[in-house]
Amino acid sequence: MNMYLPSHAPGRRMRILGWVAAPLLWMLLHASPASAVPAFARQTHMPCAACHVGAFGPELTPFGREFKLDGYTLSVGNDTKIPLSAMLVESFTHTKKAQAAAPASNFGTNNNTELEQASIFIAGRISEHMGVFAQYTYSQNGGLFGWDNTDIRYARKFNTGNHSGVWGISVNNNPTVSDVFHSAPAWIFPYMASDLAPGAPAAPIIEGGLGQAVIGASAYTMLDGHLYLEAGGYKSLSVAFLNDVNAGYAGKLSGAAPYARAAYTWNIPKGEFTLGGFLFNPKLSGVGTDARGNPYPLSGPTDNYNDLGLSADYMYSQGDHIITANALYVHEKQTLNNTFASGGSSNLRNTLDSFNLKGSYWYQNTYGLTLASFAYNGSSDMLLYGGKPNTQGGILELDYNPFGKANSWMEPYMNMRVGLQYTWYSKFSGVNGFFNPPAKASDANTTYLYVWFAL
Repeated sequence: MNMYLPSHAPGRRMRILGWVAAPLLWMLLHASPASAVPAFARQTHMPCAACHVGAFGPELTPFGREFKLDGYTLSVGNDTKIPLSAMLVESFTHTKKAQAAAPASNFGTNNNTELEQASIFIAGRISEHMGVFAQYTYSQNGGLFGWDNTDIRYARKFNTGNHSGVWGISVNNNPTVSDVFHSAPAWIFPYMASDLAPGAPAAPIIEGGLGQAVIGASAYTMLDGHLYLEAGGYKSLSVAFLNDVNAGYAGKLSGAAPYARAAYTWNIPKGEFTLGGFLFNPKLSGVGTDARGNPYPLSGPTDNYNDLGLSADYMYSQGDHIITANALYVHEKQTLNNTFASGGSSNLRNTLDSFNLKGSYWYQNTYGLTLASFAYNGSSDMLLYGGKPNTQGGILELDYNPFGKANSWMEPYMNMRVGLQYTWYSKFSGVNGFFNPPAKASDANTTYLYVWFAL
């Protein structure tokens, strides 16, 4: 989540509260008692492990994917609870070598503890065919409260001839957050990571570059439980609105930025395999700032991005054992008309590639081991990147989830994950900007411990 635009005036704080409260108030006033349901686990009367691998999000089981496809509408019983949840993440970050400067205000150059996220969710069924997942988050890094991932869905089942399926519409604020396989960029591993440690200096724009700064709509369908198709587009939100909700401004999109996703799932013994692809083509203006530091879109040529991606997912489930594997590749072509003309890049055209590979093993949805690798490689551009942005490494994570099963304490009101994560780098572009010399890739190696609560 990007929350770096300051907004401290009392009037602005009131507008932020208004944006947060409005969706909840609308549901309370317009929903019948039968549709004023609790958060997902309480709504379905099923444990978190029914929808999530490891009894915790965001990695989905086949049932969890169906729940999202159906618009978050499945419910059991006549509960009239308000569909609210809360989340809290406390973390500790240590880098192998202290950074040259503190990564954020009120933090040190190393060994930082942080209230990384405190979120509230509006999550559940609105009507028979409509549901919502909306997150609002506070972070100690920045000290601001603003909107996070939001996905409002309308879905219907259908039968035609020998085929059946579901179709729907998603309105959301982050390209790929609508993905039901949770293997597109908005959901890639690591699911929780430090915001006080350096990361890859460059990534394709679809990997969070426009998250929370746009609004989009897409239509989707799943046919016979195998073929998934989705297509839509995104438009920019106004600077005033983004200031109100403390979201970053990335520039103004020229027209609608098209997005498309396709995937096919094969059932295999004790599991399934999915192969898919996606595209995203935004055209983005430059960003200027006025005398008070407020951003505004620059007129003139746009920076054009062409992102193509491939994904592959495997899941094996047998008794107490679950094995998952995910691979994601994105190739981006950049035509930097605005950035090049204004002297911000050495090249008019660049390419950027990212590759993420992850494998996990879970025992009894309680004990997890994940090993991942990543690589970000791109054109050499002295002005834009200071050279080549190439960054490569791996991640090892150990997880313990004591709750979230059918017989867990406080089920379905309590869930928790304790994660210990180690990230190492074999290449790290631009390390001299982060670390005291002599700098090398391994100086960025990061130990990250977090405790993640959800209620």
